[in-house]
Amino acid sequence: MPLKLVPPKEGRSPYYRVRGTYLGQYVDRSTQTGDRKVAAAALKLWREEIECGAYVAADAPTFASAALAYMQSGGERRFLPPLLEHFKEKPLTQIGQAEIDAAAVAVLPEAAAATRNRQVYTPISAVLRHAGIEKELKRPKGGRGAQRLHWLRPEEAYRLIAAAGELRPNFGALCTFLTYTGCRLTEALLLEPTDVHLVESFAYVRKTKNGDPRPVHLPPVVVAALANFEWRKKRVFGFSKAGRIYELLASAEKKSGIVIPEGVAFHIFRHTYGAWMRRYGGLDTSGLVETGAWKSRQAAAVYEHVEASEEAKKADLLPVHIPKNGG
Repeated sequence: MPLKLVPPKEGRSPYYRVRGTYLGQYVDRSTQTGDRKVAAAALKLWREEIECGAYVAADAPTFASAALAYMQSGGERRFLPPLLEHFKEKPLTQIGQAEIDAAAVAVLPEAAAATRNRQVYTPISAVLRHAGIEKELKRPKGGRGAQRLHWLRPEEAYRLIAAAGELRPNFGALCTFLTYTGCRLTEALLLEPTDVHLVESFAYVRKTKNGDPRPVHLPPVVVAALANFEWRKKRVFGFSKAGRIYELLASAEKKSGIVIPEGVAFHIFRHTYGAWMRRYGGLDTSGLVETGAWKSRQAAAVYEHVEASEEAKKADLLPVHIPKNGG
């Protein structure tokens, strides 16, 4: 049925509707007017928009609605406020590479490429992906910054975790869990009591960043930490991914004397897990992937640099000059 005006019905809406299909696009939409001439103009406009591919259905998802759904599901919200202010109710279908590039310049006009990548491209990509839209975004040149790996040495981790536990027992347990499982912060915060089985040293992460579930082994230190505080009813740790939890981490840093580099935050624990599993657990890159914490060798390969290779250790066998007595 071609597009046509449907007149108001007595006792129902006082407005004309446009209903029908044009070039494969179905429309059933109120014109928000009882004036036939104005309604006809709306029909003409929507027909022209369909012809040039610019038509957006009235119920099309917007950036605002998609971002809200993403945050409600536990997604990272820290960098979204300025992006919400920029895009507002812009339909997702109208947000492409050019619009995201423009947003990066508008929101962070003086920022470095790495900052724009972290605070604009990454959160927008996450929102779109959560809405079921997969886009291959070109990141700004140099957006990934220098490949630096920050991790804690054992004595540093012990001090930081102890300080976290002194602030709040459940916060100390969370930091312990992150350090010894390699889970991301969001994965840990979404854990429900029914997902954790201390007797079996087992936890089940229902949805990881990659979208797949992940079984998690709980070492004795984690089992002990989880057994020493009262779990919340809906979420084990009882925190949300908001400003308060980052304030607690900052307090633990200050209390312990440990400095976490800017932009790393809770990821320091995941990096520590990877480095320790490599150095002390004896895993190679393939072994790290097999833990389930990383999906590919490429993602886990960064930890190859925390341990000297067996070949490099052959330097211990090189000849050295041993001075005789007296020189």
